[in-house]
Amino acid sequence: MLSPFQAVAWAAFFNAIVLFLCQHNLLGFEFKVADTVAKIVKTDAITMTVILSGLIAAITWNLLTWWFGIPSSSSHTLMGGFAGAAIAKAGFSVLADMAKIYTTIAFIFLAPIIGMILAYFITALIMNLFRKSSHAKSDKWFKRLQLVSSAAFSLGHGANDAQKVMGIIAAALIVYTNSLGVGEHIPDWAFVQTVVKDGKTHISGIPQWVQYSCFAAIAFGTLSGGWRIIKTMGTRITKVTPLEGVAAETAGATTLYLTQYFGIPVSTTHTITGAIVGVGITKRISAVRWGVTVSLLWAWILTIPVSGGLAALMYYILSPFLE
Repeated sequence: MLSPFQAVAWAAFFNAIVLFLCQHNLLGFEFKVADTVAKIVKTDAITMTVILSGLIAAITWNLLTWWFGIPSSSSHTLMGGFAGAAIAKAGFSVLADMAKIYTTIAFIFLAPIIGMILAYFITALIMNLFRKSSHAKSDKWFKRLQLVSSAAFSLGHGANDAQKVMGIIAAALIVYTNSLGVGEHIPDWAFVQTVVKDGKTHISGIPQWVQYSCFAAIAFGTLSGGWRIIKTMGTRITKVTPLEGVAAETAGATTLYLTQYFGIPVSTTHTITGAIVGVGITKRISAVRWGVTVSLLWAWILTIPVSGGLAALMYYILSPFLE
């Protein structure tokens, strides 16, 4: 129903519009993921050089995986780079909330598994409900329903991924405000609101310019079109029909909503990959190109250590000049 450009424009629109839902805590959308990311590393270990090193490492790994058409996780690349540079500066003691770090690492594997299981059962349910419908008629309806399911998935994508960058920027602003002298006025553009709950400090308010810029960046990134990644997702793992597309996107969206609600940073790419594998399995095990899937799995496993190592290297190179 939509051309490739119209499809990415549709997705980009919902990537951006979910900001309104997060700002007003509607439908369970909040800024919990940004809070988690900002607290990966202890504040006193964060410097602008640490953040710059982490970002350079994340960009390098993302460009490399994009070039080879590998749907890697920008989220875990960013977090790995952030942590790797901080560890290079002050050792492993800088890692703040280990429980959340372990949870994030666990969901590298759990998010695609949950997406796969949900997609399998959703596909099986739909096929049973519509088994008496003609192929042409059902195909027409599922092409329309895919607009709804893709919009739902794009809401989850925008809410989850934009917040990771928000968390990094919030950490940088906290470093900046902590560097101001006693009694020195904190400018409005740099003020990050925090609250103490259960003995821990949580971010409760990030400047609006950060919110708008991060969600706009996600939308424009989607609009620019990662066609190498799209080819892998749409054709190389398994052939996806409109019915299966609806099932995969619904499963992916459900997984993203749940993890966003609990403040767990997950990869939208990992999640939808697992969901696509799930719909492929409903046809037969051989319908999934397992060689491609195993290659993706290795890329996921390597993302955090490689990006962390790159960030540490960048910190060692940059710190003599910037700190």
